[in-house]
Amino acid sequence: MYDELGISREVLEFATSVERELAGRWQAIDAVAEYNQLKVLRAMHNARLADTDFDVSTGYGYNDMGRGKLESIYARVFDTEAALVRPNLISGTHALCVALFSLLRPGDELLSPVGAPYDTLEEVIGIRPAEGSLREYGITYRQAELGPDGHFDYDAIRAAVNARTKVVTIQRSKGYSTRKSFTVAEIGELIAFLKSIKPDLIFMVDNCYGEFVEKTEPTAVGADLVVGSLIKNPGGGLAPIGGYIAGREDLVDGAAKRLSAPGLGREVGASLGIAKTMMQGLFLAPTVVASALKTAIFAARLYERLGYTVVPSADAPRADIIQSIVLGSEKKLLDFCAGIQKAAPVDSFVTPVGGAMPGYDSDVVMAAGTFIQGASIELSADGPIRPPYAVYFQGGLTWPHGKYGILSSLEQVGLSGADNE
Repeated sequence: MYDELGISREVLEFATSVERELAGRWQAIDAVAEYNQLKVLRAMHNARLADTDFDVSTGYGYNDMGRGKLESIYARVFDTEAALVRPNLISGTHALCVALFSLLRPGDELLSPVGAPYDTLEEVIGIRPAEGSLREYGITYRQAELGPDGHFDYDAIRAAVNARTKVVTIQRSKGYSTRKSFTVAEIGELIAFLKSIKPDLIFMVDNCYGEFVEKTEPTAVGADLVVGSLIKNPGGGLAPIGGYIAGREDLVDGAAKRLSAPGLGREVGASLGIAKTMMQGLFLAPTVVASALKTAIFAARLYERLGYTVVPSADAPRADIIQSIVLGSEKKLLDFCAGIQKAAPVDSFVTPVGGAMPGYDSDVVMAAGTFIQGASIELSADGPIRPPYAVYFQGGLTWPHGKYGILSSLEQVGLSGADNE
């Protein structure tokens, strides 16, 4: 079958030798998936989930039992007081935007102690001028860069905190940078340090790409809110749209009022019959994330062997499902993405090219032959077309598909190594 799908014997033999080395990592990943699967199941039992909860609601969505059960399940899974899980949170960026606008008021300051946020948040914050940004509402922003070792610069963070600092935003994943992503323990260490400086700070974690990678989530180590997208990890590849905001009840209520209207909050919002798909996706999410992690580690090991810089390394602890590979040239970046596209179940015949994308300040190439548009829990790869020409690879609903995708990328990039075109 590999031969019929365009994988050469040379690439397959190279990959097979690497796969044998990773059996121990697979066992550890499966153990975390088993724990998280039981955690989700327990939450569904606790909510007394029933088939009648899958009924369709319309209009205002009053008394939508499925919506209420879904949000109580998310709150239990993330060990929080409340959760807002809605199809009209259309992306991770939108969910983060709703949370930030609900938390901050004119005169407040937002602090990022982990360097610059993901590109699409720059216009939300006002780092890049944009109509309707936080900056236009008189909300200022400050960031502390990471240290040379890629870890927190505590002196810079201490200097950045001031009387106006109200909310701390912590991006768990690396975004379009080659820094490391942060584990739950590292996030807890950072929160504890900041609380020692200013105890009344509110901590919001951008949890995108990190859900179910570990046994615990950032809310276990002091995060007041965690925010993410359902077309990434927690949707399990089934949720067709949606986002979540989980945490302290008063903060979740504030986000709900920002999403709908003051006085309405969480009481309105029809689920339109997709609550069942969201729940089923959440049920599958732990094992889907395990497949994505195996795919990422496999890619890291293969490209390390060929001399490329990869972040994280194949042996490093995982904090998210994203794997960055510094390819060093525009051609190799496009070739990698072409290989992933060839392996896709949808639009496999398409060749991805770079182009302008809303929310980004440079051309971006994206390979994603997905069943759900933009669902990066499915096999996908993307990257800005700028030095160092790093590709950001993530997803894989099943390990066999993820493996094939990486082999396909190798067929396009070649086995000659990092220093050869």
